[in-house]
Amino acid sequence: MQGLILNGTKNVFEVECDDGYTRDCSIKGKVLKSDTDYYNPLAPGDVVELDDASVEEDKGQIVSLVPRKNEYVRWNIKKRLPQLMAANLDYLLIVTTPDNPPFRPRFIDRALAQSEYEHITPIIVCNKYDVKAAKEDAFQEQLEAWENIGYKVMRVSAKTGEGMMELAALLKDHLSALVGQSGVGKSSIINVLDNNVVLKTGSLSQKYGRGCHTTTKGSLMHIHIDEALTGGIRDVEADIIDTPGVRRFLLHDISADNLALYFRDFVPFVGKCGFGMSCTHGNEKNCAIRQAVEDGKISPIRYESWERIRDELKSGSFED
Repeated sequence: MQGLILNGTKNVFEVECDDGYTRDCSIKGKVLKSDTDYYNPLAPGDVVELDDASVEEDKGQIVSLVPRKNEYVRWNIKKRLPQLMAANLDYLLIVTTPDNPPFRPRFIDRALAQSEYEHITPIIVCNKYDVKAAKEDAFQEQLEAWENIGYKVMRVSAKTGEGMMELAALLKDHLSALVGQSGVGKSSIINVLDNNVVLKTGSLSQKYGRGCHTTTKGSLMHIHIDEALTGGIRDVEADIIDTPGVRRFLLHDISADNLALYFRDFVPFVGKCGFGMSCTHGNEKNCAIRQAVEDGKISPIRYESWERIRDELKSGSFED
């Protein structure tokens, strides 16, 4: 029997089984064979096989993992291990805001690089687009820098409903995960998409302008999209993984030297420098990437972001 991981903590996972029952399942022997030493062995979206002999009406044992088509991972700095956040995704929704909490383009660029590494289609979702800060030139310039290199940027407001119909159409019949800082409104977006789902939403710290963690573990939900967002069409469904908010998104399995390979606007120029693959894209002569910046083929905003993230990876000191 196979099943879909909805959520889980430690060694107990809620599994939606293909006989229609949802069971609390543990890993047989408490260890799941894997090529990577993850902080958590399974994530929402994983498909697993159960030991038929162990299956009861409300529980069972997981014996193996069906190979993933992709996995979304971040480096857990406290545990010093990679942490699985979601698996088998169609889309990764990277949720941000113009303000409250503060806009953090570096967070998004890290998440984009990780999605490129895992071959997951990322969508940048700018929530709270109704606030005054959304109209500022610097903010719009950053959004356009991502759009100009082919990333889809969706401007939405869970408060006013702006852009929510377009988002609902994108999510229909797909499995997507929402990733973002605490307080950007991931749970609010889900509440608007399906008004029968009531997820707790958090307030912002007045001192730091940061969100409070209201989602404590990732969970996969089958939602029925509100008819107001589908033009009156009933029974439109989508699968969404709501992940816990994080203040820092740290890259996993991407080195400082290889970071340029996961900045899609850098890729056409990688290896074409005078020093080939040995070029650091700093002060060397005949650097194709720096030349592309001067020629307007790579945005200075993106080059600066790459430079800062590369320096973080080298030093091990990370900014928000």
